[in-house]
Amino acid sequence: MNVLHSLFFFIVAIGVLVTFHEFGHYWVARKAGVKVLRFSIGFGKPLLKWTRQTKGDTIEYVIAAIPLGGYVKMLDEREAGVAEADRARAFNTQPLSSRAAIVVAGPLFNFILAIFFYWLVFVLGATVERPLLGQPDKDSLAEQAGFVSGEEVVRIGSTDIESWNQLRVALIDEGLNGGDVEFEVRDEDGVQQVHVLNLADTRLLEHEGDIVSMLGFARWWPQLPPVIGGVVEEGAASMAGLQAGDRVLSIDGTPMPDWDTIVETVRGNSGHALEFLIVRDSSELSVTVIPGSREIDGVATGYIGAYQQVPDEVRDRLLTVQQYGVFDAIPRAIEKTWDMSVLTLRVLWKMVSGEASLANISGPITIAKYAGVTAQIGLTTFISFLAIISLSLGVLNLLPVPMLDGGHLLYYLIELVKGSPVSEAFEARGQQIGMLVLVMLMSIALFNDFQRLLQ
Repeated sequence: MNVLHSLFFFIVAIGVLVTFHEFGHYWVARKAGVKVLRFSIGFGKPLLKWTRQTKGDTIEYVIAAIPLGGYVKMLDEREAGVAEADRARAFNTQPLSSRAAIVVAGPLFNFILAIFFYWLVFVLGATVERPLLGQPDKDSLAEQAGFVSGEEVVRIGSTDIESWNQLRVALIDEGLNGGDVEFEVRDEDGVQQVHVLNLADTRLLEHEGDIVSMLGFARWWPQLPPVIGGVVEEGAASMAGLQAGDRVLSIDGTPMPDWDTIVETVRGNSGHALEFLIVRDSSELSVTVIPGSREIDGVATGYIGAYQQVPDEVRDRLLTVQQYGVFDAIPRAIEKTWDMSVLTLRVLWKMVSGEASLANISGPITIAKYAGVTAQIGLTTFISFLAIISLSLGVLNLLPVPMLDGGHLLYYLIELVKGSPVSEAFEARGQQIGMLVLVMLMSIALFNDFQRLLQ
């Protein structure tokens, strides 16, 4: 059911983003007077198609079987014969400025869509984790910089920090070039100070994984009593009869003073029956639970599908709501889209230059997984996911790779310099190179996806 859930929201996400991208090409082409023949969402065999008369033109609309893209087919002398009466409306006969505008419209519409999505998130409001730090790992860069448990990050470099996700993004952005990164923090008494994290020549993206934890940072989390807050349906805890509100006194006779001790005990006993002594409604009960097993970093780890009870005062300290007015949200959405687009480009450059691992590239399987996860978390989380994928599509399509929009813009730049279009032979060779690059990138992305599934 989870696979179908993820697949459904993946199709929704890709459908929305591809449709808007192709609509950009379509709308500007129509405005420029170019004759559009077909508007297709997806490739391959048509699942659904219909025609529509629009200002005297018959346009075919198609929804095809492979949803990973789409295209707008326009009248073009390079693809088929064109009647003399229609020649002025062929794409290839348009001025350079019109052709460039039609090509750039697709990525531009993705950026506009990302701005809209971020604006919507800011207006609706999103519950986010505050950037509270736990005790850093021993001998880590975070510990060496002097960070202590309970501090809240206020600023990294010149970027104000309001959430844990902002902390992660700002750390990547500020730390890509290595050197010293300044953190302004506020302790539990409200006193602010500055820590300097010395990254030296550390390559943050050289390995796949959470950069924040790699540097030794941890989220703040209090030591909570051993009370079950809830159980996962069909999990080991639920099957054994454990319930929300149960207080765990001991496991196999060993006292459980706090929730962390329960977690450690369960993780170390994958597949082994454990005797839980609990208190429920003032009565003591003995419950046998057999933890399931899952692999974490190559080690079989036990889990029972239960989560802790979190008091309201802890939730209030951990979480905050980011929400802005309709007009205040506009510049924030534009700034967010710009910052994330620049960061995406910087990360791509690090990959090209060999300073970042190609394991950071994700393919359709990982995207589908996150589509399902974010949709399950809530509307604003899913919309934020759509925003980042939309701007990523915009950035990627502007790369100067033949077969992408950026490749066509590169041809137009050459045409502008030399005063005539590139030859068909040159363009054909470029298409072959572009196809090879795209196949290589997709192969790497799919390889990474399957590696994550196996892990």
